[in-house]
Amino acid sequence: MLHANTPADAADLSRLRWRARRGMLENDLILQRYFAQRETQLSSEEAAALNGLLALDDNTLLDLFMRKTPLPEDLDSSQVRDLLDTLQRL
Repeated sequence: MLHANTPADAADLSRLRWRARRGMLENDLILQRYFAQRETQLSSEEAAALNGLLALDDNTLLDLFMRKTPLPEDLDSSQVRDLLDTLQRL
């Protein structure tokens, strides 16, 4: 079990940054701001939540960021909801 204060390792962060490069500029801007603010503090739980969101296609991800669509049921967890709330405020 991961603890909220367990930092994500450098290899995971590198993979997340690579996956965060999106084909849609709006998503890129939001994710770049998130990494600029949180990357050095990112926990393993946050990294896992972000990984789940990054598995979504660009249009779905933008709709989530813009609050146009609900979080898919398979991603609905407190960690993902908290992360999405943070991303929506950026």
